Amino acid sequence: MAGHSKWSQIKRKKAAEDQKRGKLFGKLAREITVAAREAGGDPDGNPRLRVAIDSAKAANMPKDNIEKAILRGTGELPGMSFEDVTYEGYGPAGVAIYIEAVTDNTNRTVADLRRLLERHGGNLGRDGSVAWNFERKGQLFIDAEHFDEVATLEAALDAGAQDMAQEGHLFLVTTDPTQFHAVRESLRARGIETVDARLGMVPSSTVRVEGRDAEKLIALLEALEDHDDVQSVYSNLDIDEALLAELAGAGQ
Repeated sequence: MAGHSKWSQIKRKKAAEDQKRGKLFGKLAREITVAAREAGGDPDGNPRLRVAIDSAKAANMPKDNIEKAILRGTGELPGMSFEDVTYEGYGPAGVAIYIEAVTDNTNRTVADLRRLLERHGGNLGRDGSVAWNFERKGQLFIDAEHFDEVATLEAALDAGAQDMAQEGHLFLVTTDPTQFHAVRESLRARGIETVDARLGMVPSSTVRVEGRDAEKLIALLEALEDHDDVQSVYSNLDIDEALLAELAGAGQ
């Protein structure tokens, strides 16, 4: 889990620096549309939509874009028909990779992802081949330099969180998916703001990766993340934080 969390931190830094706004907004709009189609356009009664809207606001996506994406999901505006798909596979050193995508053409998406995996020394697996090693959790990231560790831990546990650990300059609060929003709002009520919050897939075990395999893995994860249809990429890699930052920085 530590390796995955470090990769998440690198992704957040890189997203602010080099991800094109148009591509980012397109991915966010797809997620909002699918979430609204799945359980309605009211974020108070649709947890997935609430997370999607929060992510869009954090990325400074225009309010008008958010509203139109919701209306496309509820059928009040015309638009493409998107669907959720997941893919499982392996990267170099046998690292498990779990991919969540939203697409209007599953044949195109699976062909593209297969090519990307094979090009970087990995392969696409069957359904269930790696999913058993992941569990969906709520993850709240808090700036460790601005909030006291003991006070934050007490507040998180009082709010119903499962665990808290420090990852570099961040506290990572883990929750059951059903308690994600309640914990976040409870922390906010105590003046503890998150720098990022998401529902994600957390690995139960990790694989330590070094050297050339680490280089290949970072390149693969970045290529998968960059695909237009891909919403999230999860892996069970464990990698030295300094090496991860170095490899991620080399791609800038």
